[in-house]
Amino acid sequence: MIKKLLIANRGEIACRVIRTARKLGVRTVAVYSTADARARHVQMADEAYCIGPAPTRESYLRADKIIDVAKQCGADAIHPGYGFLSENSSFAAAVAEAGLTFIGPSASAIAAMGGKSQAKSLMQQAGVPLIPGYHGEAQDEATLVAKSLEIGLPVLLKASAGGGGKGMRAVHAQEELKEAIQAAQREGLSSFGDSRLLVEKLLVKPRHVEVQVLADKHGNCVYLFDRDCSLQRRHQKVVEEAPAPDLSPELRRAMGEAAVQAAKAIGYSNAGTIEFLVANNAFYFMEMNTRLQVEHPVTEMISGLDLVEWQLRIASGEPLPFSQNDLKPNGCAVEVRLYAEDPAHDFLPQIGRLTRFSYPQGADWQRVDTGFQSGDEISPYYDPMLAKVIAWGETRELAITRLVQTLAGMRVSGLRHNLSYLQRVLSHPDFIAGQLDTAFLIQRHDDLLNRQSPHHHAALLTAAAWFFTQQQSATAQRGDASPWAGLASWRLCGDNHTHLRLNLNDEVCELDLTPTADGFHWRKGEQEGCFSFSEFEEQFVWQDDRNRVAFNVTIDHHGLQLTHEGFLWQCSLVEPWKHAKGADDCHAGYRAPMTGRITAVLVSAGQSVKKGEALVVMEAMKMEHRITAKEDCVLSEVRVSTGDLVQDGQVLLAIE
Repeated sequence: MIKKLLIANRGEIACRVIRTARKLGVRTVAVYSTADARARHVQMADEAYCIGPAPTRESYLRADKIIDVAKQCGADAIHPGYGFLSENSSFAAAVAEAGLTFIGPSASAIAAMGGKSQAKSLMQQAGVPLIPGYHGEAQDEATLVAKSLEIGLPVLLKASAGGGGKGMRAVHAQEELKEAIQAAQREGLSSFGDSRLLVEKLLVKPRHVEVQVLADKHGNCVYLFDRDCSLQRRHQKVVEEAPAPDLSPELRRAMGEAAVQAAKAIGYSNAGTIEFLVANNAFYFMEMNTRLQVEHPVTEMISGLDLVEWQLRIASGEPLPFSQNDLKPNGCAVEVRLYAEDPAHDFLPQIGRLTRFSYPQGADWQRVDTGFQSGDEISPYYDPMLAKVIAWGETRELAITRLVQTLAGMRVSGLRHNLSYLQRVLSHPDFIAGQLDTAFLIQRHDDLLNRQSPHHHAALLTAAAWFFTQQQSATAQRGDASPWAGLASWRLCGDNHTHLRLNLNDEVCELDLTPTADGFHWRKGEQEGCFSFSEFEEQFVWQDDRNRVAFNVTIDHHGLQLTHEGFLWQCSLVEPWKHAKGADDCHAGYRAPMTGRITAVLVSAGQSVKKGEALVVMEAMKMEHRITAKEDCVLSEVRVSTGDLVQDGQVLLAIE
């Protein structure tokens, strides 16, 4: 068995590998960038070494530095995790040449599946079903346009060396083709150093189903059932579950056998995943991920196997002690990805400090994989995923219920996140019914984002009551409170109401609040009523003469955050004197939505642009973001160039 393991990664996957290594008595070595000096994986490892500045190209993508650290500290193996160098065949070869064990397949197997076009050809030879498409070497724009039209729209453009949705564009109209090709090539080059594309027929309402395989170095290979990963946004998975619901036993078996056939065709060993698209009771090979997948926990929970443990055992030369007939799935597991992103603003990634990050612990049916803890900074350099939250149950319905329960018990504050959005997705009747396809989230976008809670008014009153009590407490601490201010009885002249202006989910609401003997009286326009407010174990309880609602609460510098059954209210007190307009606010124009790097400037000074026209493309948190014109206008000044690093809120373009 391996004695000392270096993990060439960060965040939750590094922490995940360290936990299994500890269980096996293997010492661990972490590497980190300057931005991750206090990261959780650094604290968990037995040893840790800095390998460079925050940008990935200067740290986590520096194969030479990582291998040097491994040799200097006496590690005998390197685990690449996923992302970064995990599917880089040159890195795997360099690790082997350095006399170290690479925890993964051989460099030749990675190379065989590293280019999507080549992988398709290999799978075709192996008899694995393929989607019609173009996988050729000619990559000029004219050829790609012609092949796309020959296949027939809609088509899907995919970066040949890509993964994780990078360099991928769905094209439904001919006039969109050229711009989509350019964007996919640009993102592929930026993310993988390779601009080559392949073109596939875009299937209508397919499901994304993948099969986990495990192969040793002695010719044994098994499949560990299937996972449904259909719920995606921008080709990034949001919800995953195992086994995939509503597939016939025959289809499951055929997919599993095809996955094993694909792995054996390239002499594969270690853990890997074969991804398929399923439509009309047929399946088509999409790609193979020659590494551990983000969603591997759902497979672990239904198989009872620790995949990282078997990665280490296989890399150490151990044969698999079980055959396909020995493996049976047990129950169901569902996983969601918790992101630092703002669903209300097109899921824009967020940066900042996690002032509060806690979650339920102790139940054997739940699992939270994370690399973060309260007080950590979410930087603009890396993926904004905060955690993977997983629950298991004897049935799919129970697993979903338990996962919603776990999410309801989480407390996340300091920045915007998708926690409540995930709860709404899991509670949606169509998801519960198993009506899954890759367009699920797109087709229900408005419903999931704009659905109103029946307790919206109660949330407003709860926030108002809390801000009122905070004002009263602050006044009392200053010692300048009137002896009459705290009295709730009659007034000789007028009443003792307080007028409050609150920002509730970006909407300004005004109301009057008056304390009473047992609560508050409220007035909002022509409406009025009474309610009581109390605090109990991190909950704010609102009650009137008909209803009682308990809101989960977190408090940070942004204000008050209330949640209830998948709905979230971000509340702050509007105090105009604290928001004087700064000099920079006078500049009319387009600002950077977050810190990132400019990858393309598509306009010039003096140019007239139309509403919806792309202006600037920037890359941040591993994603490409397009800044488009909000209205017809004339650009007076372009303040950035391709390659510039820009800060959140920085003016990029000025308009007349």
